[in-house]
Amino acid sequence: MVLEPGRGAGMLVVVSEKAIALVTGANKGIGYEIAAGLGARGLSVGVGARDRRRREDAVAKLRAAGADAFGVPLDVTDGGSVTAAVRLIEERTGRLDVLVNNAGAAGGWPEEPTTMDLETVRRLVETNVIGVIRVTNAMLPLLRRSEHPRIVNQSSHVGSLTLQTAPGVDLGGTSGAYAPTKTYLNAVTIQYAKELSGTGILINNACPGYVATDLNGSRGTRTPEQGAAIAIRLATLPDDGPTGQLFDDDGVVPW
Repeated sequence: MVLEPGRGAGMLVVVSEKAIALVTGANKGIGYEIAAGLGARGLSVGVGARDRRRREDAVAKLRAAGADAFGVPLDVTDGGSVTAAVRLIEERTGRLDVLVNNAGAAGGWPEEPTTMDLETVRRLVETNVIGVIRVTNAMLPLLRRSEHPRIVNQSSHVGSLTLQTAPGVDLGGTSGAYAPTKTYLNAVTIQYAKELSGTGILINNACPGYVATDLNGSRGTRTPEQGAAIAIRLATLPDDGPTGQLFDDDGVVPW
């Protein structure tokens, strides 16, 4: 571990030799298992979460399991919260190697577009799309200091227009709000990949599958640990790995 002059007056920034990751929405479910998986692989993991008690409980549990974990107060819908999270990570580590945009929100299911509540649509877009953009853009200066920067966005099979329009594919019925936010996220990720081409920053989207989480009332058929596997793999890609693509455990998913 080394110290470098900080950007604040009289401040030193700790630059860790260990790879540093931030996982948003990491206090439970898939996000927690992503943090646990990265921690088990030797990364120092920031547990991003809004709720202080749940965040502290998750950090304590991860540390008890041997992970190098630390809490990051973070509400992806709040610009001030995101700015404070950047400052915390910069002062603690001096850079960021892995960003996993896992935090998300869900509406009703099924949800008919002709009758859905517009406030629900706004809430989901704010969290699932704008929140990802807000956090990504804020963390990019720290990611650019990494030798092996990776960004993983938590998407879904329901965001694939190809699968949504394929005959015989059952994605669980009509989703007027949630599914389109994942389609939007997929489209935004492609544009990030274009802009970041040649920078060494690899950005990909993960499809965890139908995981039993609070978002679906624990009705999913996969465990959070199973759902976390693809995000962990994308977060630890080699330098010649893919970018600007959508993946599940079996490989590339069509947009």
